[in-house]
Amino acid sequence: MIKAVFFDIDGTLTDFSTHKIPPEVFDTLYRLKQTGVKLVIATGRGPDGLFVLEGFPFDGYITLNGQYCYTGDGTVIYENTIDPASIRILLNEIEKNPVPCGFQTNTRRVFNFRNEQVDEIHAITGNDNHPAGDISNIDSERVYQVMIFMNEDGEKDLLRKLPDCHSARWYPTFFDLSPKGGTKVKGIDMFVKYFGISLDETMSFGDGGNDLEMIRHTAVSVAVGNANEKLKEAADYVTAAPAEGGIEAALKQYHLL
Repeated sequence: MIKAVFFDIDGTLTDFSTHKIPPEVFDTLYRLKQTGVKLVIATGRGPDGLFVLEGFPFDGYITLNGQYCYTGDGTVIYENTIDPASIRILLNEIEKNPVPCGFQTNTRRVFNFRNEQVDEIHAITGNDNHPAGDISNIDSERVYQVMIFMNEDGEKDLLRKLPDCHSARWYPTFFDLSPKGGTKVKGIDMFVKYFGISLDETMSFGDGGNDLEMIRHTAVSVAVGNANEKLKEAADYVTAAPAEGGIEAALKQYHLL
């Protein structure tokens, strides 16, 4: 029996054409919550980006791809930051080969510089209009995640220099750099323990590369219709896009509604 469902936001709950969660999806979530199933967000967004949820009362939030996890009442159950030494290596690399990077701390996100690629992502998420600023001392702050606009070859080369870090990519132009040990999977495990349930009682919904580990980890997994092919291959069930009733259809398929 499924007792907790974990939802990605962008492209999974939101419609990429409107960048909002359709009203019918909210209706489905309210109906699911009334059954007693725990509903948990699992997203690359930070807490400041959850405005898109319009105040829906989720039972938990796995944010920043698992680096900062807290309950519906605000209790933090897990947090993880990038080692300052790794931040200094990254700063050295982007000084030699400049690319836009957005550093997420416990109080803000700041970019070294912005370009059209950053603006493109903001147009999709509505959450990435953060300013460029001075990052020279960013290694003295608690950095949970860095949004790095780099191709896949550059990503692989950078990760070889940052063995204590992990990457996840849900859009072709950038990836999220995070500390190892803090992933959506880690967040799921923390909430399974917090709720006092089994991993066998979990379900997840996703669409992008940063959802792949989550999809493989939960007992039941669903890829929405606009998901990438790799995620669809890994999921137990492929449903329609969110705006086409995909969330409701999958929940009905598994007799949760």
